[in-house]
Amino acid sequence: MRQLQVGRFGAWLARPLASFHLVVTIATLLTVLGLVMVLSASSVEAYADDGSAYSLFMDQAKFAVIGALLFYLALRIPLRWLRQASFPLFGVSVLLLVLVLIPGIGTNANGARRWIDLGVFSIQPSELVKVTFVVWGAHLLVSRRAAARAANDPGGLKNLLVPLVPAGLLVCLLIVLQPNLSTTIALGIVLLALLWFGGLPMRLFVAILASGAIAALVLALSAGYRSDRMRAFFNPGDDPQGINYQARQATYSLADGGLWGRGLGQSRAKWSYLPNSHNDFIFAIIGEELGFLGCALVLGLFALFVYTGLRIAARSVDPFLRLVTATATTWITGQALINIGYVVGLLPVTGLQLPLVSAGGSSLSLTLLMFGILANAARHEPEAVAALHAGQDGRVSRFLRLPKPEVYHPPRSRSGAPGKSGQGPAGGAPRDRSRADDRPRTRTRANSRGTDTLRATRAWEPTYSVTHARERGKYR
Repeated sequence: MRQLQVGRFGAWLARPLASFHLVVTIATLLTVLGLVMVLSASSVEAYADDGSAYSLFMDQAKFAVIGALLFYLALRIPLRWLRQASFPLFGVSVLLLVLVLIPGIGTNANGARRWIDLGVFSIQPSELVKVTFVVWGAHLLVSRRAAARAANDPGGLKNLLVPLVPAGLLVCLLIVLQPNLSTTIALGIVLLALLWFGGLPMRLFVAILASGAIAALVLALSAGYRSDRMRAFFNPGDDPQGINYQARQATYSLADGGLWGRGLGQSRAKWSYLPNSHNDFIFAIIGEELGFLGCALVLGLFALFVYTGLRIAARSVDPFLRLVTATATTWITGQALINIGYVVGLLPVTGLQLPLVSAGGSSLSLTLLMFGILANAARHEPEAVAALHAGQDGRVSRFLRLPKPEVYHPPRSRSGAPGKSGQGPAGGAPRDRSRADDRPRTRTRANSRGTDTLRATRAWEPTYSVTHARERGKYR
């Protein structure tokens, strides 16, 4: 029976739109779980402040609706438009980072100037710049990869680092001035992911990673509240009613949940025992109310997200989509691991939110925007493109009335042959497509069940045959 179930799941994963459905499912489950837990964790504090147990939840639900609209917009936008608009959008996000530092424009709360009040809602520019930096950085590196990969090209490494690294350092500096070290760490993860998947040599990557770690340590020890967090982490038994109070209460909440949890809405810590229980430490409330099984569910969803993101990156033939998908997966997963790590006491408290789960309107809506870009990338997998052009849209695509994805055509050099920008995985060796038009398509048997695939090397011609998709009964 178990082998039969595993076989059915494997057959489902072999479908051309499986990656797309996985992204949509993960985003939906994490968002719904987040809304439920925000309502539970914030009800006491919201009632004490506003007289309504639903005020914080309604704000989160409003941004969830905005995020759903952004998700849908990201699904419909053509990739060529996304690349063309990447630099202007990144420039706007950097301008907003400058404006938020100006008194009268940026809103000061809890000693930090991080929000711009637009009347109906507030926006946090540091959350927007994460998305724009991923997209623009991927576009920049893919555009310059041919020069960076040229043999013995003295300007290749410079083209890889400039202007990406200076722009990343500028953004980090503007965020530090707010101050906001947690988002600076997230931007550092994005920059390192872009350089890693963009093909930066290992020795230089390690040097940049070490420099970033040293800079983060210096920043962590330079301000009073950040140095207090570091002292609390290395001395967990000191000052239990002061600097160690929040971390200690989070540990008590997790321990109180046990295996099955106390039940949804039955948390004790949310009664003003655990500060920021609906935001930074919502994972502790999940552990208290839903127990170890609830925590395992969250970890399982993020593990499935890692698999799905890397699967999309591996199956994409567009280098831009490879780099965007791999970088976004690294950023979101890294942020989730840091949040969970400091809640369970394995890392110092940084203030990074749990993506899609913690309370925070800008974070929720813009993370959903990034998930929408990932779902768009999933629909551009070669087999998905072929199936969709063959009319096998599926219920979700038909319900959302999504446009057909574009067939990827690698840029061609002046001689007419595909250029190096149509190379393989990010950082990999370029493919030889000099005779792509003359090479016949070849089909092989992927397994004993007779599933048809193209060559495992995925060195097929970009104009993947729609007729071939119509002939394949498994799509139906």
